[in-house]
Amino acid sequence: MEEIRRKKLEAMRKAGFCPFARNFSKSSDIKELVDNFQEGKDAQTAGRIMALRSHGKSIFGDVKDEGSKIQFYLKLDSAGKERFELFLNNIDIGDIIGLKGTLFKTRTQEPTIEVSEFALLAKSLRPLPEKWHGLKDIEIRFRRRYLDLLANEKVKEIFILRSRIITKIREFLDSRGYLEVETPMLQEKAGGATGNPFKTHHAALGIDLFLRIAPELYLKRLLVGGFEKVYEINRSFRNEGLSTRHNPEFTMLEVYTAYADYEDVMKLTEELITFLAEQLLQKKQLSYQGKAIDLSRWERRSFQDLMQKNFDIHPHESEKTWVAKLRKKGIKLEKGRLSRTQVLNIIADLLTPEAGNFPVFVTDLYTELCPLARTKKENPLLSERFELFICGLEVANAYSEVNDPQEQRRRFSEQLGGGDEKQKIDQDFLQALEYGMPPAGGLGIGIDRLLMLFTDSPSIREVILFPQLKPEK
Repeated sequence: MEEIRRKKLEAMRKAGFCPFARNFSKSSDIKELVDNFQEGKDAQTAGRIMALRSHGKSIFGDVKDEGSKIQFYLKLDSAGKERFELFLNNIDIGDIIGLKGTLFKTRTQEPTIEVSEFALLAKSLRPLPEKWHGLKDIEIRFRRRYLDLLANEKVKEIFILRSRIITKIREFLDSRGYLEVETPMLQEKAGGATGNPFKTHHAALGIDLFLRIAPELYLKRLLVGGFEKVYEINRSFRNEGLSTRHNPEFTMLEVYTAYADYEDVMKLTEELITFLAEQLLQKKQLSYQGKAIDLSRWERRSFQDLMQKNFDIHPHESEKTWVAKLRKKGIKLEKGRLSRTQVLNIIADLLTPEAGNFPVFVTDLYTELCPLARTKKENPLLSERFELFICGLEVANAYSEVNDPQEQRRRFSEQLGGGDEKQKIDQDFLQALEYGMPPAGGLGIGIDRLLMLFTDSPSIREVILFPQLKPEK
């Protein structure tokens, strides 16, 4: 098939017909032509041929642009023998064409363009995959997303919604006086979260740099600098495993509010997600993988209580004791300590039976697991932090920020457990804290996971245009 298409390409070139036009002026999008249909109206539009049907002296086809599709009709009499045969013999499904003509409706009331002129704008040298209508092959869908977008209208709708979510997030935060900022993706120290970074080398400076795992420490520097409400919709990177919930490159919203704490941020989170659902989905009741989600009901669960009830684990015990008790209950743990991912998996498993249909803020996380969060006044073993879970997905993480530079240095040192601290700790960030950072609440929301919920997508790969995949064999 490819060889045949290439021969058609050469035949058109020999006939003096350009198969790759420089431009084409669309007077109307196809959706506009269909929605505002007027019999006899002139039309000039363009798109990709999705179907072709020849009937002797006439050719019918469907052409589709970004928004919609319309039927076209080419007659031998009006096109002329040479142009008609050129189209009949050389134009294929998948080609991108420009059409000029007049609107009419067929006997079946199908809106149609009667073509007076056409231009081939791009010859498709590869045929669309077999059974490409409703393409289901996961490998092809994710690896060649452009075919997925052509074949599956619902996939395109997911990414239109993704763009609209980000637009509405900006609208919500901007209206409340927040300033959108940009912070470095290349960082000397990969801080602000736990995770393995991607490492690179800057040739001109002769230094190693890291792709950020979070923008947090730079956003806090802006609080020191006098900005009181900042946010960033950022790309962050973790050199870790792939799964239905993890991609090494992902999108986060991070928001920092001076003179606030995690209770204020909890309210902000509820209001933001509810606003997005109402604005974009026009409802507060969603469904995710067969489970109902009621966004009019938000509840809290204590991590301390969950761990005590299910594993007899207490915050005053050592991490070694926590690990031993968890293993005794059949929880598989890598290495000899608790990672953030393992903690989140445990929480999700504990919440699933009792809180599957409404958002749950998990509070009272152990201070030892929260190196950047302020401790609770009434119990320093617990932190002023929450994790938001919806239908088993961890969607948001937030806390009252530590703004005591000495306490923050001590926490960082404990987290490292020894080694060359000057090399591993972000000394510039600690220096910034020493100039004084106001009390603040910080929030991180996973845009990809939020979109999973809003579109009922089982995998994070469904909501990322080009997810990370293994190289093709």
